[in-house]
Amino acid sequence: MKRIYLVAYHQSKFGKLLGMTVPEIAKNCIEGVCKEISTDPSLLDVGAVGAACNISLNDQGLVSGLAASVPGLASKPIESVENACASGGQAILSTILKLQAGWGETGFAMGYEKMRDAEGKMDGKLIGKALGAYSHPDERAGKTYIFPHLFAEIMACYIRRHGVTEAELAQIAVEEYANANKNPWAQMNKVKITLEEATTIGDRNRYIVEGLPLKTYDCSQITDGYAAVILATEAGLAKLGVHKADAVEIAGYAQATDPLLKEGRDVLRPVGANRAMKRAYEMAGLTPQDVNVAEVHDCFSVMGAIGAEVIGKAKVGEGAKYWGEGKARVDGECGINLSGGLIAKGHPIGATGVAMLGSCFWQLMGRMPEGLQMKNPKAAATFNVGGAICASVCTVLKR
Repeated sequence: MKRIYLVAYHQSKFGKLLGMTVPEIAKNCIEGVCKEISTDPSLLDVGAVGAACNISLNDQGLVSGLAASVPGLASKPIESVENACASGGQAILSTILKLQAGWGETGFAMGYEKMRDAEGKMDGKLIGKALGAYSHPDERAGKTYIFPHLFAEIMACYIRRHGVTEAELAQIAVEEYANANKNPWAQMNKVKITLEEATTIGDRNRYIVEGLPLKTYDCSQITDGYAAVILATEAGLAKLGVHKADAVEIAGYAQATDPLLKEGRDVLRPVGANRAMKRAYEMAGLTPQDVNVAEVHDCFSVMGAIGAEVIGKAKVGEGAKYWGEGKARVDGECGINLSGGLIAKGHPIGATGVAMLGSCFWQLMGRMPEGLQMKNPKAAATFNVGGAICASVCTVLKR
């Protein structure tokens, strides 16, 4: 197999794109990532675009055609990819597999989501319906906001089985907001919270579902944003004029999907996620002990805990403890979600998986914002999820 390198990353500030149209998003995203290495889109051979709510919220399908409208990309193998909240990670895998198939030596993968209107406002009911389509029909009845409800159940199960408190999970959100405060690209860059605020019920922090532990600060954001990477084989590096020292190898990658129905699965020990992560490590020839940077899919605080377990940094049931002991901090054993994660950096669904690799790329290249850069970053892991821990995309990166 060919070695695949990540050579450039570009993203918008996460939050609100206001009046930017979907065609403009595609153009800005692709041209933006090309400018990162002073290259032209015409030098990219293949590509993929990840998005989840482009039809339901933007009335726009076939976004790959918008990407192909960027000068230099017409008539090339570009496809639209949807895998719920793992759409961005899936787009990266799509581009990697095209390169492995010999369809080219260079490519891009972009993801985006436009979840707010031109004034930056959101329609919670419409968004809830759009996202609810990524659940099993049998698990929708009686749920107003389907995914927060499903993950509130997962959170309750985690608390009950592992003897964890709501405060211990809330601490994950507190850590991530603190990271986002140092990240100018993060949606919640100017919002500071304390553990007391994250655990106290009030106007800004309410229980999402009556009788279940999930609260407002445990949740990720409704976010506009886009992100893109450029990938290349060794021949592609030469084509782009990029030295290997200026690139990061995507040394391991894997994908697995469990049944959509949450009921009947042990979601606290997600089989597909663990299998994909194991395969990615094996492919990279690395172990969890080799990794000291990670981005995990914390759509809700409990997933920050489960994510630490899936990437192998904590034993099952001890993910919250890992965060609580400070091991996930920039001065800890493995900096996890130093970007702010989905909870505080933001969660533009199609862009999320791309941004995970982008943040790890910045870490390994020593380019993270001040106060967020790990000392001596060695290798990185990412864990991107779609659905109620249904679809999983996992990668391992190294210099």
